[in-house]
Amino acid sequence: MSRVYNFSAGPAMLPEAVLQRAQAELTDWHGAGGSIMEMSHRGKEFVSVHAEAERDVRDLLGVPETYKVLFLQGGATGQFAAIPMNLLRGKNKADYILTGSWGKKAIGEAKKYCEVNVAASSEGEKFTTIPLFDHWTLNADAAYVHYTPNETIEGVEFHWIPETGEVPLVGDMSSTILSRPVDVSRFGLIYAGAQKNIGPAGVTLVIVREDLIGNVLLMTPGVWDYAQQAKADSMLNTPPTYNLYIAGLVFKWVKEQGGLSVMAERNERKAKKLYAAIDGSGLYRNPVDPSCRSWMNVPFVLADPELDGEFLAGAAQAGLTTLQGHRSVGGMRASIYNAMPESGVDALIDYMAEFEKRKA
Repeated sequence: MSRVYNFSAGPAMLPEAVLQRAQAELTDWHGAGGSIMEMSHRGKEFVSVHAEAERDVRDLLGVPETYKVLFLQGGATGQFAAIPMNLLRGKNKADYILTGSWGKKAIGEAKKYCEVNVAASSEGEKFTTIPLFDHWTLNADAAYVHYTPNETIEGVEFHWIPETGEVPLVGDMSSTILSRPVDVSRFGLIYAGAQKNIGPAGVTLVIVREDLIGNVLLMTPGVWDYAQQAKADSMLNTPPTYNLYIAGLVFKWVKEQGGLSVMAERNERKAKKLYAAIDGSGLYRNPVDPSCRSWMNVPFVLADPELDGEFLAGAAQAGLTTLQGHRSVGGMRASIYNAMPESGVDALIDYMAEFEKRKA
C-alpha cells in the first residue's frame, strides 16, 4: 500500500528520503560489506557516523563550544531522574514549571532526589494555558529551573524562553527540538527524546553546559553521569548504533531542507492552516489558549464525542492515521512534526471539512 500520513505523537513519521537512503544502505553501508547495525561501536565506521551526527547537531542548533552534546538512552523519562542527579550540585531545591502531563511526570521523579518548588502551574486551567511569567515564584537559590517548552499531550507551547538569571534553565524539548532555531546559550541543559523530530525511539539527545557537570549525587549510576558519558563520547555503554545512524540522516535531511529557519517557516504555516480550519468550523474545537498553541501537537475535540469513532475510521480509510488523542484527554490530536509534509496537513483539513459537511 502507499505510505499513509502518520499523525502519531511518537514514534512519529520519518522523512521518506531518510527511509529510502537507510533502505539502500541497509545491507552494505558505504561499501563496507555489512550493515552499520552490525558494526562495532568502537570501529572507525561507526565512530565516523557518531562524530558526524554531533557535528551536524552543533551546526543546526549553533551549540557553543562550552556545551557537551551527548547521545544517551532511556528517553526523556530517564532524564527526569538524571537531571537532579547531575545538576543539584550540593543544593537540595529545584524549581519546576507545571504546564502539562510531562512536566508532572518530571516533577514526580525529581521529588525522589530533592525538594521541588512548583514555581508556576496551569493545572487549575486544565493545562490549556501558560502562567504569566510575572506570577512565577522562582527561588534564587534553586539548583535549576525546569520547564517543558512543548507539552505533547495537551498541545501547549511556550513561544518564549523564560529568563532565570544565574539559575540554569533546563528544557525538555522532546517534541519541539529542531522545529525552529533556538538560542542554546540561554539554557543550562536541553534534552529531547528522538522519536518525534530526530529519529527512531532509543536515542536521547542531551546538550549540557560543561560547568554544570562533574558533581553528581553519590548514588548516580555511571550511565547517568554526564561527565562520565562526555569523557566516553556517549559510549560508556554500547549505544543504539542504528538508531543514531538514522538520527544522523535526519540531521542531514534538515540541513538539506535549508536548516531550522526553513523548518520554522514550514511548521508555523502548517500549524496556522490547521488551527484556522478548526476555528472556522462548527464541529471541531481546540481547547488551548491561542497565545500558546503548539506548532507540533494540535489537539481538537468534536462537538459530539459519539462521532469520534466514525471520524477516526474514515480518516484511516483516507490514509490519515494515529489521530486519536491521548487517553488522558480524549478527542483527537494531530502531531505535525518536521517530517509531516504540508500535503499531509492539507489532506487532513480536506477530510475534516468533508466529514463536517456530511454530519451537518
